[in-house]
Amino acid sequence: MHVVATAGHVDHGKSTLVRALTGMEPDRWAEERRRGLTIDLGYAWTALPSGRDVAFVDVPGHERFLGNMLAGIGPAPVVLFVVAVDEGWQAQSEDHRDAVAALGIEHGVVVLTRADRAPGRAGAVREQVRAHLAGTGLHDAPVVTVSATEGTGLEELRAVLDGVLDRVPAPPAAGRLRLWVDRAFTVAGAGTVVTGTLASGTLARGDRLQLLGRAGERTVGVRSLQSRGADRAGLEPVDRAALNLRGVAADEVHRGDALVPPGAWPLTGLLDVRRTSGPAFPAVAEQLVLHAGTAAVPVRLRPFDDDHARLALDRPLPLVLGDRVVLRGSGQGAVLGGAQVLDADPPALRRRGDRGRRADQLARMDPSGDALVEVVRRGAVQPAHLRRLGLAAERAPEGVRVLGDWWVHEPVLAGWRQRLRAAVEQLHERDPLAAGLSRGAARDLLALPDAALLEPVLEGTGLEQEGGVVRVPGRRHELGPLEDAALRLEHRLAAEPFRAPEADDLAALRLGARELAALERAGRVLRLGDGIVVLPSAPALAMRELARLPQPFTTSQARQALGTTRRVVIPLLEHLDGRGWTRRLDAGHRTVAR
Repeated sequence: MHVVATAGHVDHGKSTLVRALTGMEPDRWAEERRRGLTIDLGYAWTALPSGRDVAFVDVPGHERFLGNMLAGIGPAPVVLFVVAVDEGWQAQSEDHRDAVAALGIEHGVVVLTRADRAPGRAGAVREQVRAHLAGTGLHDAPVVTVSATEGTGLEELRAVLDGVLDRVPAPPAAGRLRLWVDRAFTVAGAGTVVTGTLASGTLARGDRLQLLGRAGERTVGVRSLQSRGADRAGLEPVDRAALNLRGVAADEVHRGDALVPPGAWPLTGLLDVRRTSGPAFPAVAEQLVLHAGTAAVPVRLRPFDDDHARLALDRPLPLVLGDRVVLRGSGQGAVLGGAQVLDADPPALRRRGDRGRRADQLARMDPSGDALVEVVRRGAVQPAHLRRLGLAAERAPEGVRVLGDWWVHEPVLAGWRQRLRAAVEQLHERDPLAAGLSRGAARDLLALPDAALLEPVLEGTGLEQEGGVVRVPGRRHELGPLEDAALRLEHRLAAEPFRAPEADDLAALRLGARELAALERAGRVLRLGDGIVVLPSAPALAMRELARLPQPFTTSQARQALGTTRRVVIPLLEHLDGRGWTRRLDAGHRTVAR
């Protein structure tokens, strides 16, 4: 299946030509047929001599309906560019030519219509058209002269169109689905139906899709599918598609909305672009209208230089790297030119000179995309995000490390590790008693985009982590000025293991809660409770004495056996219970666990 859009000046016979080729009436509105003037998009289809199916999107030619024309031609990869022999090249021929150039359309047929009205002029008009199409993708397009009313030249046109379509590259069915809606209506007994040109991806009955549009985002279901008037179980590109949707009313869907798989496309309201056709960008910011797919959105253009600019959209659209857009003047202005998206997720410009630097970056950018450039710019990025932006990101480029779900530029990774190591060492120097740098503080220090990155970052630092802190290996055993107090405390407890020093004794040694915590981290003491410390060997020594008691034993018997006080024996017994070395039977009795 192929989809072909018409293009050309008003009243040059586009609809008449489509009618003659298909036998179908493309003008859908009674007013169009009464006035003989196409106002909105029309649709018809036929089979060519090869048996190839082709659908036509017939567009209006009048300047007042240029927006409708762009909605029809935007998603179509092939055009029939129509020029009447009796009138030749006209004003709207110019606008339509500019639209074709802006969209980068390279496949089509030039059709010289109404040959019966001006016999002998076809050759001159052919040369005129060739001159006007120079520099566009249609500069070498075949030219066919026809009279739709008399039927002359139609068979040649069908054969030539067949040949052109034979050379159009087939879009990958595995491509990302993005269906731009060109109309929405209600069918009695079925509900909401939307139509559009399926240019990439596949559709199937029962699919769940996101509707992206003026009303925001919502999830809809595909109740049924049609193409060319027949029910389909599924559709592949390129084709005309009619989707019966559940979950949305027809008046909630508008031309310019898009249907996409959930989570597959980014929505962006900011684009950095390169001019592809038309005059140089204006020197100052300007309000314009952007056309993409079937959407028309007001934008503010801020130029970087003649060929590069930033576009701020009034509402976000699902656009990615490489997409072509058409720019028009505000109101009913003519086509000003075309642009190609270079970055759908551009960086903020905050510092003096950022605009000039950005212009230099954009000038070097390849519109086909360079994943390494984007990783370098961001430092760390998930390849899934790069793919959503339109970049090929299946394998990490050279110079990029894969850390879980992230790609990290190697110099950025090295910088993270250096900064973390330096921060931890400075903390130890500044505060020898510090346990280390907390994991949360480490993430904040490096501004990591994902907490999961901390583990692989730590692997190359030579640091260790324990208990939620990061420290230099061996520092847990270094006490510095506390060493003397530690030795004195150890000497005292070695003589009387269960005579924990009182608060006054600890104060005399200048051992507060913070200092005792440092001693415990170093493995020099065991804290049983608030201000109660013993040697780490005390629990084992206690078990020797408790095992000698008649079982079960009371708290008082344990106190006497250990030669200590209730202040110490109760937290000590609770510690032994917690280890499973003793077992509490009731409020007053315990037994040694066997």
